[in-house]
Amino acid sequence: MKVLVWVAEATWPACVDAVLDLFPAAGVTLLAALPGDLAAQAAGARTGLWGRGSGRDPGARVTELARESTRAMLDAAVARLGREAATVLREGRVEREVTAAATEADVLVLARDGDLSRLGPHSLDRHTRFVVDHAPCRVLLVWPGRAPGLASIPPPPPER
Repeated sequence: MKVLVWVAEATWPACVDAVLDLFPAAGVTLLAALPGDLAAQAAGARTGLWGRGSGRDPGARVTELARESTRAMLDAAVARLGREAATVLREGRVEREVTAAATEADVLVLARDGDLSRLGPHSLDRHTRFVVDHAPCRVLLVWPGRAPGLASIPPPPPER
């Protein structure tokens, strides 16, 4: 069985722990995805917020730092997993990169990353919602902490 784990900044430990619990013998690939337009975002911030001042465009440095940080996160995920795993860093539209990578997997493991104070659809960020809706394989969706109780579900609408 091939398990793909989406390693995202705030939620990856829960995903790795789920793999340890549920897939102890599976082949694992740890995937991180960066937005492909980081340099453009940094250039836009420089122009929009910092004015037209002269100086070096920070876009390339921001992208380099993001890659370094993401590789360190992948290394930490491998260490937590405690066994051999492939690591992949993709760049582009995050939700599409994760979905495309899932074509090679039997199971995709990812975590809720939205409003974690209550049960419901808002517990998924927009990228995660896209991946859950479009993944071409089975999906294991985990809570990155303790799930809220059933009392967090809003009451049903009044009957008419």
